Amino acid sequence: MVLVSAVRDYVNRMLQDISGMKVLILDSQTVSIVSVVYSQSELLQKEVFLVELVDSISKSKEPMSHLKAVYFLRPTSENIKYMRRQLSSPRFGEYHLFFSNMLKDTQLHILADSDEHEVVQQVQEFYADFVANDPFHFSLNIPGNHMYMLPASIDPSGLQHFCDRVVDGIAALFLALKRRPVIRYQRTSDIAKRVAQETAKLMYQQESGLFDFRRTEISPLLLIIDRRDDPVTPLLNQWTYQAMVHELIGIQDNKVDLRTIGKISKDQQEVVLSSEQDAFFKSNMYENFGDIGLNIKRMVDEFQQVAKSNQNIQTIEDMAKFVDNYPEYRKMHGNVSKHVTLVTEMSKIVEERKLMLVFTNRPRIGLQWWPRGSI
Repeated sequence: MVLVSAVRDYVNRMLQDISGMKVLILDSQTVSIVSVVYSQSELLQKEVFLVELVDSISKSKEPMSHLKAVYFLRPTSENIKYMRRQLSSPRFGEYHLFFSNMLKDTQLHILADSDEHEVVQQVQEFYADFVANDPFHFSLNIPGNHMYMLPASIDPSGLQHFCDRVVDGIAALFLALKRRPVIRYQRTSDIAKRVAQETAKLMYQQESGLFDFRRTEISPLLLIIDRRDDPVTPLLNQWTYQAMVHELIGIQDNKVDLRTIGKISKDQQEVVLSSEQDAFFKSNMYENFGDIGLNIKRMVDEFQQVAKSNQNIQTIEDMAKFVDNYPEYRKMHGNVSKHVTLVTEMSKIVEERKLMLVFTNRPRIGLQWWPRGSI
């Protein structure tokens, strides 16, 4: 289950089959979906010279008929309204519409009726309605989702919106993986039961044909459980690299904001931590804090050796070799600086909060404290 590859494949298919200069138009959620799997340089290689948000581009009326518009949006009623308005007065030469989940028939009819100038070249569903943080983990980026786990919700309309988003994300995930799972849920949780039942209704009744994939020897299992039945895990302090960065500093869409930690160079104020783009992070993301320090020291020593060799430029050949290797040298310099900055900041936080002392003095939690919630 390589989630990053699944989303990258969708983005590749959107961009590589459309030749010429393009503008990529996203919404507030698909911008996160694309940004974690595709870099700006990769977009440029696909002839994408402009990236805009759908609500921002609606305010502009400047004609750009030389560009082909590639839209990648969630199929929400708000985005359909934006598309209806933009198609009524087209600014681009061609429109290629891609939606991250299943379109309703009514939405499709609205788009067809709005295309009076016949500029829409294609409309497709590409099931990438989740943020693939790394090959085996994804997020739906739902703010304040813990509010919907309360026993009695004070906002039933918001609760339904939350359930719809979760069901949409799960459905897109399994469509991208071409699997239909066996669904099990926690019987004591109303929200787990509701999500499970609505997911099962979608996969096995409403869109059963769409999920009719070839059966595997062992069917995948979708297990929906309630966070409230695990009171222990949120109290534990993680000591692996990725977990510590996320807990002590914060990671959002594989980006770490370092602007609040003091004086730091502009290019290091926001850094990317991606296992797909950073070999050091990929090999060390699950290493413990002590080993990370040793591994970064080794990386710094290797960089110093490279830096020394680059200082010894005496001939034209040496100069040509340095110029050829300069992009790699710059990348290595940025990577070393990024990880040194992160580990330095985390060391300060560990010291300030006395986390080592808390960790060594924490009483052991016996298995008898683990809740037995029925599944």
